[in-house]
Amino acid sequence: MSAPAVALAPPARRRRLLSLGDSIVPVFATLAFAYLLVPIAYTVAFSFNNAGKSNLVWRGFTLHAWRNPCGAPQVCQSLVNSLTVGTIATAVSTVLGTLIALALVRFKFRGRAAANLLIFLPMSTPEVVLGAALLAQFLSLRVNPGFGTVVVAHIMFCISFVVVTVKARVASLDPALEEAAGDLYASEWLAFWKVTFPLLIPGIAAAALLAFSLSFDDFIITNFNSGSFTTFPKFVYVSATRGIPPQANVIGSLMFFVALVLVLAVQVIGAARRRKAASLT
Repeated sequence: MSAPAVALAPPARRRRLLSLGDSIVPVFATLAFAYLLVPIAYTVAFSFNNAGKSNLVWRGFTLHAWRNPCGAPQVCQSLVNSLTVGTIATAVSTVLGTLIALALVRFKFRGRAAANLLIFLPMSTPEVVLGAALLAQFLSLRVNPGFGTVVVAHIMFCISFVVVTVKARVASLDPALEEAAGDLYASEWLAFWKVTFPLLIPGIAAAALLAFSLSFDDFIITNFNSGSFTTFPKFVYVSATRGIPPQANVIGSLMFFVALVLVLAVQVIGAARRRKAASLT
């Protein structure tokens, strides 16, 4: 004789907690998104402000700043400076960081553990300390702060983030793939170029985007080592006392929308590839 099936109903208290959680989580999620998006909404809104000499108070809607985004003194030049520094720092740090990541994962050498530790120091050091230390070093070498010192400083702290990002990608690769290429009479360079490098491209691209965003956004280290050279974050900081000009809000809004479009495009392309792969299987 089989035992009767007994339905185990969850306790009433557990049901109440789950119901309460279902109600609270969306509220906290909404508050978190609002906390993140309110400053962005403020930036976009005040790009349409009829500011005059000050952009601290809403004075009416206008498209003047959008029609002439370079109308404020130095705003476009500071943007060009930030783009130039970010591009150079990203290119150099991505190449060096990728090579360092490959060396740390694929090769054994004396001082490897110390190198792994030193890579994390720029990431863990406060930017104030790092900026002041770099400035002291440049001054001791009698190098005047400017474009060159900013580029060197940005390359220095971007390398660490590139190494960590690419290192995770390299560690996930199966060395047997390169061994298989070697069994097919491919040289080490050909095996790297045809097998390893294509698999590293997503990690390298992610590291390059991270390095560029960190370089473009940096203010503290740049402010210590820039001298009279002005980047976009430094321009915004100097302008904040009298109200950031609406042209700077226009550029910030455009950057946000471009980044949003890129993220959405990546998500759409990734979803399309997953659907295509699922259809083939």
